[in-house]
Amino acid sequence: MFSVGDAYERFMGRWSRALAPLFVQFAGVRDGEALLDVGSGTGALAATMAAVAPASSIVGIDSAAPYVAFARSRGYGSLVRFEVGDAQQLPIADGHVDRTLSMLILNFVPDRDRAVAEMVRVTRPGGTVAAAVWDYGRGMEMLRAFWDAAIALDPESDARDERHMPLCRSGELAMLWRAHRLHDVSEETLTIPTLFSSFDDYWSPFLDRQGPAGAYVAALSPDRRQRLRDRLRHRLLGDAPDGPIALGASAWAVRGIVSPLQESQHGVASSR
Repeated sequence: MFSVGDAYERFMGRWSRALAPLFVQFAGVRDGEALLDVGSGTGALAATMAAVAPASSIVGIDSAAPYVAFARSRGYGSLVRFEVGDAQQLPIADGHVDRTLSMLILNFVPDRDRAVAEMVRVTRPGGTVAAAVWDYGRGMEMLRAFWDAAIALDPESDARDERHMPLCRSGELAMLWRAHRLHDVSEETLTIPTLFSSFDDYWSPFLDRQGPAGAYVAALSPDRRQRLRDRLRHRLLGDAPDGPIALGASAWAVRGIVSPLQESQHGVASSR
């Protein structure tokens, strides 16, 4: 579902870049820290951290080699390094990182508990672990409009609607963070505008096979794809001529602090 850097940039990367400054501020990133970006994708979050904290050491890890190659090609500087790796088994030593961030990928990880445990493991005592996930139910309007139109035409597509994904509702991220014994847990909503220059600017990225929505469009027959396109255009523009479309996108963000007790538990686990 997520594999091509340029296609992802058109579909979601541009909105990731808009969200990243809000998330970096929420996570409390400071200059000079060792920072980790779990699920770094095409590099939006790592690039923002590098701009805010230019003296920091930043590592981005993603399981998709094409995304890692794309991020490396962007020239973010010598202090930013991108590696292919699994969020469920991070190639980082215990307590090596001051602040671990993950933006818009945690709900796609097969074993989310293991991924969070890994994020906690690599973060030093007193360090911060933070994540953000789109509010697919209501707040991510470009996808809400898409799935509402798809379900109206094909009720069976409701099973694919991203609103059913975990961690995208109020309180779910905070509950997960507390389950992993993180302290001072805080959850907030981060909201950005998503401005499309035209209907084609909105619609064409869905044709690039990125994400669940792109996979759904790719599986449609040409006739059904056209019907979905027409329904979406009417929903977003009505009978008006083509023009700009203004929507919004909200994400749930959570942060928590690693305690010294968790470090001692890691030491015991590592010695076994």
